[in-house]
Amino acid sequence: MYLSLLSSLVAYICVLLAVAFFTLLERKGLSYIQIRKGPNKVGIAGLPQPLADAAKLLTKEIAKPVMANYSPYFIAPIFSLILALLLWQLYPSLYSTSYFKWGILFFLCVSGLNVYGTLLAGWSSNSKYALLGSLRAIAQTISYEVSMALVLLFPLFLVGSFSFFEVGESQESIWLSFLMLPVSFIWFVTCVAETNRAPFDFAEGESELVSGFNIEYGSAGFALIFLAEYANILVMSLFSSILFFGGSYMFFFESDIMFMLKILFFAFLFIWVRGSYPRFRYDLLMTLTWKGFLPAALSFLLLIFSLIYFVY
Repeated sequence: MYLSLLSSLVAYICVLLAVAFFTLLERKGLSYIQIRKGPNKVGIAGLPQPLADAAKLLTKEIAKPVMANYSPYFIAPIFSLILALLLWQLYPSLYSTSYFKWGILFFLCVSGLNVYGTLLAGWSSNSKYALLGSLRAIAQTISYEVSMALVLLFPLFLVGSFSFFEVGESQESIWLSFLMLPVSFIWFVTCVAETNRAPFDFAEGESELVSGFNIEYGSAGFALIFLAEYANILVMSLFSSILFFGGSYMFFFESDIMFMLKILFFAFLFIWVRGSYPRFRYDLLMTLTWKGFLPAALSFLLLIFSLIYFVY
């Protein structure tokens, strides 16, 4: 038990450090996309910049809006971060102290709860902008979870297991993305929408809602929301790599370094998309999932199910 707690604690610390330096990668990536330098003043090439940002945020005075509902207002960022870190228990490593046989179901349950952190943050702030941002995020998250759950059924049908570890191992000879390229594309776009990232960042639409659901948050509260968002980006990159690109397998070759490079590639895709595309219109976002992804996923699912039925 103590070994499991220690392992989880070390994993969470590593995730938070990864989030910190992923923000630096994002700022550098966006700056070069926009033909500028990005953070380069703090330390050598701006490398300690995330630590300076963390120190600044955590030492600022905590804002207490007069009209806010204080209990859920302070609980919401902590709740969001806890849910984001819980998903990292599913990391399929040979050195893990726990093994999730039903990992995909656990992922669906926890990701379904993510919406409550946004709901609490927006509602308890007692601000019109925050409430509108949270309502947008809730509708967006619930809509895209439907197509995400359907896309998750593809590897389940082909592999016959709810374990991320076994799904990754089953792709030793061929990646599932080669068998289902359109489905893997739908999965990635759904991941971008699920994490409220540009061009689907309607929860934080600065041009319309000032800062969206987190407008009343500053200092530590904002830092926790920020950490939760970026931890979710990294964990969705992890699951994308496992489900459709073989996990640690690369054409009969197993390597943890290759696994980490694939996760980094998907994480960089989030940055690349943000720097390349303007924000969608909200009605187009909802149309995309209900009239585009949902019928497409159901059609592909019917096709895969028919093939499996006739083969076996």
